[in-house]
Amino acid sequence: MAMEKTFNATEAENRLYQAWETAGAFKAGANAKPGAETFSIMIPPPNVTGSLHMGHAFNNTLQDILVRWHRMRGHDTLWQPGQDHAGIATQMVVERKLAAENLPGRRDLGREKFLEKVWEWKTESGDTIINQLKRLGASCDWSRNAFTMSGAPGAPAGEEGNFHDAVIKVFVDMYNKGLIYRGKRLVNWDPHFETAISDLEVENTEVPGHMWHFKYPLAGGETYEYVEKDEDGNVLFTEERDYISIATTRPETMLGDGAVAVHPSDERYAPIIGKLCEIPVGPKEHRRLIPIITDEYPDPAFGSGAVKITGAHDFNDYEVAKRGGIPMYRLMDTKGHMRDDGAPYAEAATRAQAIAEGAEFTGAEVDTLNLIPDHLRGLDRFEARAKVVDEITHEGLAVMVLENDPRLGKSAHTPVAPEEGGDPREASLVPLVEPKPIMQPFGDRSKVVIEPMLTDQWFVDTAKIVGPAIDAVRSRDVTIMPESDRKVYFHWLENIEPWCISRQLWWGHQIPVWYDDEGNQYCAATEDEAREQAGGKPLTRDEDVLDTWFSSGLWPIGTLGWPEQTEELQKYFPTSVLITGFDIIFFWVARMMMMQYAVVGQKPFSHVYVHALVRDEKGKKMSKSLGNVIDPLDLIDEYGADAVRFTLTAMAAMGRDLKLSTQRVAGYRNFGTKLWNAARFAEMNEAVGSDGQVPTPEATVNRWILGEVAKARLAVDDALENFRFNDAANALYTFVWGTVCDWYVEFSKPLLMDGDAATKAETQATMAWVIDQCLILLHPIMPFVTEELWDTLADKRDTMLVLADWPTYGTDLINPEADREMNWVIGLIEQVRSARAQMHVPAGLYIPVLVSELSEAGRMAWERNEAMIKRLARIDSLTDTEAFPKGCVTIAVEGGSFGLPLADIIDVGEEKARLEKTLGKLEKELGGLRGRLNNPKFVASAPDEVVDEARENLALREEEEGKLRAALSRLAELG
Repeated sequence: MAMEKTFNATEAENRLYQAWETAGAFKAGANAKPGAETFSIMIPPPNVTGSLHMGHAFNNTLQDILVRWHRMRGHDTLWQPGQDHAGIATQMVVERKLAAENLPGRRDLGREKFLEKVWEWKTESGDTIINQLKRLGASCDWSRNAFTMSGAPGAPAGEEGNFHDAVIKVFVDMYNKGLIYRGKRLVNWDPHFETAISDLEVENTEVPGHMWHFKYPLAGGETYEYVEKDEDGNVLFTEERDYISIATTRPETMLGDGAVAVHPSDERYAPIIGKLCEIPVGPKEHRRLIPIITDEYPDPAFGSGAVKITGAHDFNDYEVAKRGGIPMYRLMDTKGHMRDDGAPYAEAATRAQAIAEGAEFTGAEVDTLNLIPDHLRGLDRFEARAKVVDEITHEGLAVMVLENDPRLGKSAHTPVAPEEGGDPREASLVPLVEPKPIMQPFGDRSKVVIEPMLTDQWFVDTAKIVGPAIDAVRSRDVTIMPESDRKVYFHWLENIEPWCISRQLWWGHQIPVWYDDEGNQYCAATEDEAREQAGGKPLTRDEDVLDTWFSSGLWPIGTLGWPEQTEELQKYFPTSVLITGFDIIFFWVARMMMMQYAVVGQKPFSHVYVHALVRDEKGKKMSKSLGNVIDPLDLIDEYGADAVRFTLTAMAAMGRDLKLSTQRVAGYRNFGTKLWNAARFAEMNEAVGSDGQVPTPEATVNRWILGEVAKARLAVDDALENFRFNDAANALYTFVWGTVCDWYVEFSKPLLMDGDAATKAETQATMAWVIDQCLILLHPIMPFVTEELWDTLADKRDTMLVLADWPTYGTDLINPEADREMNWVIGLIEQVRSARAQMHVPAGLYIPVLVSELSEAGRMAWERNEAMIKRLARIDSLTDTEAFPKGCVTIAVEGGSFGLPLADIIDVGEEKARLEKTLGKLEKELGGLRGRLNNPKFVASAPDEVVDEARENLALREEEEGKLRAALSRLAELG
């Protein structure tokens, strides 16, 4: 039965995937040879709430290529899949579902009932991302699918496992070693979810903002001489002041100021260092005084050079407050409202004043002091901001400027004086409020403004466990590629802060710590053990859960059954390679390194391949707001999974972002079609059914193609061994499309159609083997179409392609004589074709060709391949000549020269004019592009993607210029 004309990806992909799964092709150890080395990859666990996006598609395609390649090489291979329980994301999804169904909310249900709802949702919807990965062709061992909450209390049937137990064990062990502690530190706080979140869950976005300038009056009406100087030390103006001016984008936080800081070198404020100033808000009779201190943090050139220090609500201020022993007053509750607890404001302010004047204090005491004036308590933070600004302004403590001050965002202008015809006027002063863009932190899930908040959290003392993780990469026991990401890794770990691992959620691994009535801590794996430690006292469990990065930090050992010493743990750990995105080098890669060394004293993997972003075709980051998101599932629906995979692989240059366009995907679908058509040609000529044995042909073209196959195999292996995925794809593209489909198929036609029986038989056998090798070498990147052809092109195979053996042949298949001859033939044909195209010779026209001083080797090559050369180069005849007449385009080859007499075939003058006109237009474009790129301002200020696009356009235009000039040179030969 003849092959279908085209590959129907929509019909075939699901069928083929099910066949692979049914055959157990993806199971750990499938196709492993006795005594084979192991190869293992841990999938970066997608969120259980997730759906396949282009980053997933890219990441998992690269993993699958390596896994399929190693499996076919006979290695004992495991690709370990699984999902992360995604604390915030899952809790949000379930809460929204409850609201949509008019069911009681989380608080009304209570913790236990709510978690039951979460597990119900997970059972119903948690496999979405798995099924989408299957559509991509991911060959994970799904029988081992892991989940970071498997085995947790309340987990339903089917969620067995010991990952939860492993997480709890690690926490208890690290707690007992003094590596985990509870403390009060500044964290990112999400007021919507009422929890701490990691930096990775914060989106810093530029938004329109304001900078308010206020006066902090000096205590007791004290004054000083404020002197402003220029860079050369010349006095610009002098003023007697009874205040220090500060600027802030968050006036509501002034209520928690602990000091005002200036740089030690700032001479303007030298007279008032150590003095007290008054926070200009709140009831006048209870207004607090705070010290003016020095610190390296303030920038004298920015704003007034003076910075308010609110240690409980700003990360930079927090560090200043720690250095200076400044109290840090928490102003807000968990919802981002101004606090409404504690003693009345007057009482709290009195105590805070005593602290400012030198009274001893503790952090615990400071945290109890509510310094929100009574009339502002309970307000939303932004409502409070408006009221604070209004009160300060009405009291006359806003810095005032002329209404035409350029800092107000209006064009500066000088009013026309009355004597010049202007209206009589008085100088009008307005508060100095600068409109300016600010970087605002938003929760990536909640989309609300994140508040730096001083709260009690659990921390890993990372300074105590970071050493081995640094040493492993520095010694290259673990390699990170590319080199630039190695530097990022060191930067993070050498400047590491304590790791906040607690979250104020219900979905997650609950902290295994219990408290008695006196607040004493008891850390244990179970409540019974904790109660035994407490001597039977009544205990209350900590309500917080662990950050998902803590549990996913144990992913390599947790998925392999640790703490049990399973066979898989012994065999596949440490794993071989981790493939991950650059954005989680610290959040996941570094933490896995730290945690594995801290827990089992071993590296988690040997290599880390860090890939870049998939951007749109213009180089912009994909985002829903820009409307440029490309859904990989849509691409698979339209072009097939193979085309998507090959596109991503071909563009995966190490360290470089991908610029993805649907045209590229369509182009690689055409590549699949080209392969399919070559296979159809082979089938129609009975060149199928290879037994896998390397042929031993006599014909030069058949001996040549064996060497080309070997070169391709060596190139692919070298590229994949060094994680140069794009080089592997491009080598295969050039080999399959160019060498096999364009050259070998054409060269084989005379042998198949006009050769004797022996020549035809050997060509059939050779072509059958060559097509099979194309399928094998392409399979890791394009698994579906290759598996379909593998099954179609033989009545019976010993195995499916997914478990076929990877070839080991090499340079022994390269025949130097055949290689030299066929490369000579191909070079000649390509040069003739190029000259014809440049001169606009009609494509179907056969032309006469002259030859001069052709060597014996060249003449033999021509004679053996004359029919092919004439047909493929559109040559009518070959005539020997001692010298080429005028009007010939010359072509130099090894051992001689050929001449194309084109003067009488084309209009030389017209062709020259056409090329010169095209070149003139191109030169203008080149001038514009070079001018932009030689302009330092353009390169420095334009977005990176715009500069990159200009450079790419210049390179393309310069290449085109070279071709045009070469064509003009050809024309010059014609006279």
